[in-house]
Amino acid sequence: MEIFISILKLFGGIGLFLFAMYLIEESLKNLSGRNFKIFLQRITKNTIGAVAGGAVITGMLQSSSLVSLMVLAFVGAGVFTMKNAMAIILGANLGTTLDSWLVATLGFKFNIEVIAYPAVFIGGLLLILFGNKKSLKYISYFLFGFGLLLIGLAFMKTAMEAQVKSFDFTSYSEMSLIFFLIIGFLITLIVQSSSVTMALTLSALHAGAIGFPQAATIVLGSETGTTIKIMLGAIGGNASKKRVVMGNVFFNIFLTIFAFAFIRQLLLLITHVFNIKDPLIGLVTFSTLVNTIGIIIFLPFLDYFAKFLEKFFKDTDASAAAFINHANIAETESSLDLFRRETEYFIHNSMLFNLTLFEVDTQLLEKHKEFKHINEKREFLSKTQEEQYEFLRQLQGELQAFYITLREKLKEEQDTSLNQLISAVRSSMHSVKSMKDIAGNINNLKRSSKDIKFDFFITHKKEVSDLYTQFATATQFPKKADFKTLHDIYDSIESNYNAALNGFYKDAQQAKLEDTDWTIVINFNRELFTSNKAMLFAVKDLLLEEKEAEEFNELPIYTT
Repeated sequence: MEIFISILKLFGGIGLFLFAMYLIEESLKNLSGRNFKIFLQRITKNTIGAVAGGAVITGMLQSSSLVSLMVLAFVGAGVFTMKNAMAIILGANLGTTLDSWLVATLGFKFNIEVIAYPAVFIGGLLLILFGNKKSLKYISYFLFGFGLLLIGLAFMKTAMEAQVKSFDFTSYSEMSLIFFLIIGFLITLIVQSSSVTMALTLSALHAGAIGFPQAATIVLGSETGTTIKIMLGAIGGNASKKRVVMGNVFFNIFLTIFAFAFIRQLLLLITHVFNIKDPLIGLVTFSTLVNTIGIIIFLPFLDYFAKFLEKFFKDTDASAAAFINHANIAETESSLDLFRRETEYFIHNSMLFNLTLFEVDTQLLEKHKEFKHINEKREFLSKTQEEQYEFLRQLQGELQAFYITLREKLKEEQDTSLNQLISAVRSSMHSVKSMKDIAGNINNLKRSSKDIKFDFFITHKKEVSDLYTQFATATQFPKKADFKTLHDIYDSIESNYNAALNGFYKDAQQAKLEDTDWTIVINFNRELFTSNKAMLFAVKDLLLEEKEAEEFNELPIYTT
């Protein structure tokens, strides 16, 4: 009965540890928010920085799987190169060892109760009293999770000690190290957390159930166990995501085989050269050393490794989306970021479509290197007018479907941003639709033999060119696009509409016009005004904060 109780306590400890890891991950992820993603994108410009950034972020979030899934989303969207994505993953593997150091030192070197119980008390108290305030809510999550993590570790530790007293582990300690390698892999495969495997192994080592070599081999086996989660994250993804997963699996398998082949030499290095006598510190040193060696071996060959991976998998993604179809919906911050990028891409292509109808030079828009590269791959500018329109319709549909799915997962403060973005998409499509509706009018005016009609078109062409230059500048340099700037653009659209029509009425007194000419001109002017106003509102919803966007909505959308 005592053995059964200790086994239940062991399972209870694992459950508490996993729940604690979840709380800590959630708290740090929400307290850090968007900053981590921005930091992650910035550091990828440098390979060494990418490795360091991967290690730092994983050390803080304490989840290499979370960072790997974020990398999957960004590399699938074309934000990261294959080389820098792999560099981040190399760093992420090293970052997980920070938790191991905390567990080995705090969990086994100090009286856990002195730290754990006050943390749980303060965390629980803050959650009850200030749970409605975001920052305090997630601070309480962190404290509560940290306390539960130590309590869970204590359960595992005492359960292991009880097992050692009532069960003879001698026969197991004499088994081949391959057995322990498989055990480490299977435990991590089941619990999907190398941190839990490390905590269990430290507990068993501390209790004397296993020796240092067996413990090191279990930890080594856990290196490949967590790859299952990232493999699941790539299902249905594009070729780039699958290549990253393949690279991650290949790296972990290589590292496991390499370290296992030289395990005795590595252990001697720790015990005799580094002169570490404490087996717990020795074990986390082993884990850190193995991952550091892996980085040293792979880093010089990342270029070749990336090129090798790019030979695998054909990208057959038929989706119009460039970003959102690579998002992990469970990672709401990243999904919202990718939805924003997709909205920017949609507005960018909508502006290209509108300018192409007027035969306006799109060079300024094409300076956006990222979107230019995506459009070159998709041959967007080579498509016919009807094909471009169908592409935009498909992309709007995918954005709308993703919006419906994502909004169910978002918190209230994120929901406003999402609603504003989908509003930008709708306004942008409204602009495209209005422009497409006057495509025939545009052709009629620009090919007309009547100077009054042709000049009317040339005037509007210049106004459209100037207007979209302002739109392109605003979207590419969003910090300069404030409420006043957009309001000035609004006033210019309003002024152009009225001035053009009044000017045409005046000039028409000296010209011979048919009834159909009046219909073409008035319809053209009205729909162009509608299109320009809709595109402005799309840019407004993309760039302005909630309060300013609401104030902008008070402006009249149409005039008669």
